Amino acid sequence: MSRRRFLVTTGSSTLASYLMLNRPAWALNADVARSGNFGELDATAEEGIDLYLENQDLLIGGRVGRGITINGSIPGPVIRMTEGKDALIRVHNRLPESSSIHWHGILLPFDMDGVPGISFAGIPAGETFTYRFPVRQNGTYWYHSHSGFQEQLGHYGQLIVDPAQTDPVDYDVEHTVVLSDWTFEDPHNVFRNLKTIEGYYNFQRPTLANIDDQMQATGMALGEVIGKRLSWQGMRMDPTDIADVTGATYTFLMNGKSADENPVFLAEPGQKVRLRIVNASSQTYYDVRIPGLPMTVVQADGQDIKPVETDEFRIAVAETYDVIITLPDDQAYTLFAETMDRSGYARGTLASRVGMSAAIPEPRRRPMLNMADMGMMMKGGMEGMEGMEGMEGMEGMEGMNHGAHDSMVMPMGRHAANGLPTENLVERVKHGPSGHGPASITMAQSAYRRLDYPGAGLGDDGWRVLTYSQLRALERPPLRRPPTREFYLHLTGNMHQFIWGFDGKKWSESDMIRFEYGERLRINMINDTMMSHPIHLHGMWMDLYAGGDLDTNPRKHTVNVQPAELLTVDITADAPGQWAFHCHLLYHMEAGMFRTVAVVRSLEGGSINADA
Repeated sequence: MSRRRFLVTTGSSTLASYLMLNRPAWALNADVARSGNFGELDATAEEGIDLYLENQDLLIGGRVGRGITINGSIPGPVIRMTEGKDALIRVHNRLPESSSIHWHGILLPFDMDGVPGISFAGIPAGETFTYRFPVRQNGTYWYHSHSGFQEQLGHYGQLIVDPAQTDPVDYDVEHTVVLSDWTFEDPHNVFRNLKTIEGYYNFQRPTLANIDDQMQATGMALGEVIGKRLSWQGMRMDPTDIADVTGATYTFLMNGKSADENPVFLAEPGQKVRLRIVNASSQTYYDVRIPGLPMTVVQADGQDIKPVETDEFRIAVAETYDVIITLPDDQAYTLFAETMDRSGYARGTLASRVGMSAAIPEPRRRPMLNMADMGMMMKGGMEGMEGMEGMEGMEGMEGMNHGAHDSMVMPMGRHAANGLPTENLVERVKHGPSGHGPASITMAQSAYRRLDYPGAGLGDDGWRVLTYSQLRALERPPLRRPPTREFYLHLTGNMHQFIWGFDGKKWSESDMIRFEYGERLRINMINDTMMSHPIHLHGMWMDLYAGGDLDTNPRKHTVNVQPAELLTVDITADAPGQWAFHCHLLYHMEAGMFRTVAVVRSLEGGSINADA
């Protein structure tokens, strides 16, 4: 063989091999379906609906991943219901393991709630379970597995309940927007990594290599940056510890599509478009905006609110927001959902026809927690901070030694026959004598209302950002009254060991929280950790104190509690049975941030017979 022939032959072989190795996944796997191709079903139709749970290979972001599909798709189909009718849903479990579906935010009998070990036994492999319940509300919700890490594998979808009466929201077109996160790793390995190495997926930590970036971003001199880093190190904290699981392993999805796949939401110029936005992620908070278009928020967690125009909002895991936008012209606009830690984003396009696209915004610099983000610089002042070098602005941090605070008194639960106050609630509480043991290694001495705070990395660019303080119910919810009992619940964690819980205890170590049937109860949640936690109560509404009153405070099924925050919710215990109450960060819940709530006949008596 001549040299020329040899080079041509080997070159062709090399090129063919290269092209084979670099062919897109869809070309190598022509028979593999793409994620994001979901349909719509009506669960209140006379014959009901059937859902099929299966393990299946799907193309996700151009790669083949094995997930759990519902009727062949990730996300599952949009399930519609009509208020005032009965829902009938047959779930066929074709998985090799037990499964479940929880109807997130839906009021129903506890044995239809879908939480294995709490409200039912689960759906065994190869069997069918029938959910049947009256639909007593309307709005945008979602559904997902409550079994192990199945939610991380794609077991989720949107749920829309159409109102029985005229919808107060005026719109021409509606679109489903399901935000989520996907990993090609086994979720059990992700959890093991988090338990084994603190900050395993945090590739944005302060290092010598990025000290110049921090100087440029903050405008600080070298000595100031080093001093601040030493301060954080002295507290055993990391200012970049914003997300446990990041873009280092996650692909961020909108309706099952990656940013490169760019799902399109069609509308004509001048039309009012309703976007029903659900955060179905396992771990990821998103900051949502549409550059060039304002958004009017009209619903939060399925409940109508007084419209609020904004430019951006942070949506915690498990929350839902409905927004109205109007396309002003025949141009494309980017629906941009940037992760809170800035390690990635999901996106789609709002346009009048397929094929249009708009510019993708420049990703913002990832935020670093500061003392304000930790709730340590509130109301001014420097009490107790004398002599703590490098702690400027850390009001409220006195005595932060990760142990007991013997000189402080934490308000305990109390009863009030005539009702507790419902307006102008206390703005600050001291931590109290308990450090909650080794399961809680960070805590500020004081916790504060943070209803006006948009969150780390937001609010410094001139854009309007939605906060809880802006949420007001469109109408006063029925039967709302002042609570007569209250207690304090601490959100606790040890990031180094990845232990999470309430009052320093994991679920396996805790007792049930008992609500008395019919009572009006207040829970004051205090976040002792340096991370935000989306807290979800099953079966009952949480009336969020947002600075308003009994007429206007909003109802939510999930509330985001920020670091060092005091957040108050009032609950009507009108749902007999046992219910889940937990952080909706999947790996936090698995690590222990979960409690069982029992609605009982009396606090001294036994459980209620729910069937009666």
